[in-house]
Amino acid sequence: MATVWTDGYWWSNDGLRLHYRDYPGDDAGKPPIICIPGLTRNARDWEGVAERLAGDWRVIAVDLRGRGESAYAKDPMTYVPLTYLQDLEALVRELALDRFVLFGTSLGGLLSMLLGAAERDRVAGVLVNDIGPELDDSGVARIRSYVGRPSTWPTWVHAARDLAEVQRPCYPDWQLDDWLVFAKRVARLNSSGRIVFDYDMRIAEPFKLPVTAGLDLWSAFAALKGVPFTVVRGETSDILSPATLERMEAEHPDLEAVTVPRIGHAPTLDEPEVQAAVGRLLSRVEERLALA
Repeated sequence: MATVWTDGYWWSNDGLRLHYRDYPGDDAGKPPIICIPGLTRNARDWEGVAERLAGDWRVIAVDLRGRGESAYAKDPMTYVPLTYLQDLEALVRELALDRFVLFGTSLGGLLSMLLGAAERDRVAGVLVNDIGPELDDSGVARIRSYVGRPSTWPTWVHAARDLAEVQRPCYPDWQLDDWLVFAKRVARLNSSGRIVFDYDMRIAEPFKLPVTAGLDLWSAFAALKGVPFTVVRGETSDILSPATLERMEAEHPDLEAVTVPRIGHAPTLDEPEVQAAVGRLLSRVEERLALA
């Protein structure tokens, strides 16, 4: 049976109605986990994580502006990290969160580091998925080659097979059932009965610019020293390089790195290695809070 959630909404500083899924926890004083998806993804990306953790932990899975059930921006140049950060800070204020854990995939991992640094005293733990303070240019170029290109399909099977054609190098062992799950997370049925990507195609416009321009991500990462921190990397990732991961491990004494074999950008976080690492991270969070 699917885990039950409620839909929550908050307002951005520029008047957009933004959406999150709120999965209940056990109300035993554990901080909620804010889950932030990648560039073209949405709150559904966290269904597997929420299925495992909800009930014990409150899970707040957000739709960034222009994705899922969040409003699309009038100005596409607001689809940039600093605006997303302001949106997330507004969510923290809206929910009056004193402490929280951050999970972020790709763009969501960048935002986790930025939000974590901005709200350092409230952050109880961080997991970033296949991202670091430096991005591999080859992976950025690959994403630029397809993001913002509209596609439509008549059935979910057509969508799954098309997505497999494009992204099979990232998930070489997936079967049709896996691609169907993936398709239903990244796409939706529109009012005409066609299946389309579930994001505003205009997010591609600012993505043509340098992704991390104006962001001091190594400083944001350094601000999180002392916070339980997990980095997940796909073994064949073209976004998070081995050299960047090695530097992250050297600079953060509380960091655990987990590599998922035969996966590119990005792991789903449903892999057994990652599930075990999430358990260890949350145990460390609880231990730290008990000592506080």
